Amino acid sequence: MKNNWKILTISLLTFTLGLTAGNYAISDVPSDYKVAVVDVQKIISSSSQVKALKEEQKKKSQDLAKFVENAKVSLDKEKDEAKKKSLEEKYNKEFQTKRSSIAKNYETKLLEIDKNITNIINANAKTNGYNLVLAKGVVLSGGIDITDEIAKQVK
Repeated sequence: MKNNWKILTISLLTFTLGLTAGNYAISDVPSDYKVAVVDVQKIISSSSQVKALKEEQKKKSQDLAKFVENAKVSLDKEKDEAKKKSLEEKYNKEFQTKRSSIAKNYETKLLEIDKNITNIINANAKTNGYNLVLAKGVVLSGGIDITDEIAKQVK
């Protein structure tokens, strides 16, 4: 019985201490602290830069598919097995090089677009005095939605 009272007392003290610490941590937030939210998916889907990049990627994929078709035709025409194997290795290397170049170019441009969007969000936050900007998908409630302002600025 005495042991139960000790456990109850320690639990009650721990709970009270935790509640007090939580209230203290919240009390440090200034009253003029401004939080904004941005729907990043909406910004990306409405970006003309992203649309142009997708179109460019689609065209490059079609060009790569044509290269593969032409390589197959060329390989089918070759009758000498040694020359055919050599030609196949040549086409495989060329394909890998082209595919790698396309992927690297896509990644570079995507990073530039991401950096541009981030810079626009940061500039908007600084201009409007926001202390914190969060993705809308991670916020359950609250925050000032600046998605439309950002979408207008993103090209």
